Amino acid sequence: MSTAELDTGLTSDDVSAIEALARQYEHKRAACIEALMAVQRRHRWISDQRLREIAALLDMSPDELDGVATFYNLVYRRPVGRHIIQLCDSVSCWLTGHDGLRAAIEQRLGIRPGETTADGRFTLLPIVCLGHCDHAPALLIDEALHGEVEPDKLDALLAAYR
Repeated sequence: MSTAELDTGLTSDDVSAIEALARQYEHKRAACIEALMAVQRRHRWISDQRLREIAALLDMSPDELDGVATFYNLVYRRPVGRHIIQLCDSVSCWLTGHDGLRAAIEQRLGIRPGETTADGRFTLLPIVCLGHCDHAPALLIDEALHGEVEPDKLDALLAAYR
């Protein structure tokens, strides 16, 4: 896949969705996070070109919108895999097996945090806290929260996403 293919702009559906979100607020820019997430749901990440176009629709500069996008760890500014694994690295998870779970994920998928598998299926990202401390160690795959994840159960868990 070429860089040009990756950095495509907004579709007419994206523009319509952003305009509808912006109409809900007195100031268009108030819809910036929702607009970023709406576009990301369709394209999995926010390219530079899309960011510039979203900013223009919301009467923001690209730098202002990029500041918002890079502040939130759930807005992806680089291509990601079809499935996002967010591995909790809170104190609770550290105390209950985070290191072993991270090592097992890295070994099975052949990636480290911040990387995507060669087939584009999984991206592994650390996250500060998933709020599932009573079931640590925890991880989130896409929107599914998994607790008390043990390395020996990882293969079965990942198989559901292949």
